Amino acid sequence: MRMGISTACLYPLELERSFQTLLSMDFRLFEVFLNTFSEFTPNYLRELRTMADVYGAEIKSVHPFTSGYEGFLLFSEYERRFQDSLEFYKHYFEAANHLGASIVVLHGQRDYASANISESTYFERYAALFELGQSYGITVAQENVNKFRSESPGFIRRMRDYLGEECAFVIDLKQAVRAGQDPFTMCEAMGERIIHVHINDNAPGYDCLLPGRGTVDFQRFRNLLLEFHYQGDLIIEVYRKNFSNLTELQEAREIVQQLT
Repeated sequence: MRMGISTACLYPLELERSFQTLLSMDFRLFEVFLNTFSEFTPNYLRELRTMADVYGAEIKSVHPFTSGYEGFLLFSEYERRFQDSLEFYKHYFEAANHLGASIVVLHGQRDYASANISESTYFERYAALFELGQSYGITVAQENVNKFRSESPGFIRRMRDYLGEECAFVIDLKQAVRAGQDPFTMCEAMGERIIHVHINDNAPGYDCLLPGRGTVDFQRFRNLLLEFHYQGDLIIEVYRKNFSNLTELQEAREIVQQLT
């Protein structure tokens, strides 16, 4: 395992400025949040890749800015919009290729209680997106997200059972806590199909803190990942409101580094 960080930690600072700031702080492994359409352009992506190469850094994963709309784009009853959205998501796969990333993160279906598509339809839609990503050398990984269908460990377990090796997961500790779920139960539901980790901390009354600022038993979490033969990375992901000074990110790095 390696330690990395998400550019989302400095949002809403523009992506290239976030990236440069974190590079200058000696971070070398990244998840990149693409935040708008202009960040799809080859020239912009080339600029980011050049920045990474200058520092000897690696971009492991890409997070789409359309995550909040994936229920509408990919998991609605309107089949044609799904087909068109498959074409649209090629932009993310191409962007990941430009950046040297191998993972694109998926949130999935929000407000699912009132949705009309079945779980099996969801799984089949995901499978089509997964297969498309694979054709670009990219793995589309389902993240557990509060208020999305993926917030439930039971759903994640059924998804894994249904799709077998044709699925992959991102576990995010804070998202499990926000959904009122036990992060360790979510980890067990994802099992050996976990390929990526968003690591953060929490404490009573605080669902998202920098690693080392809360009460999470990280050694237990690490041991559970190792039971599932996890070979991915630990990516620090919090929100800008969760810390006051950039030096706190460096302190969190030291905590996470001890787990690798």
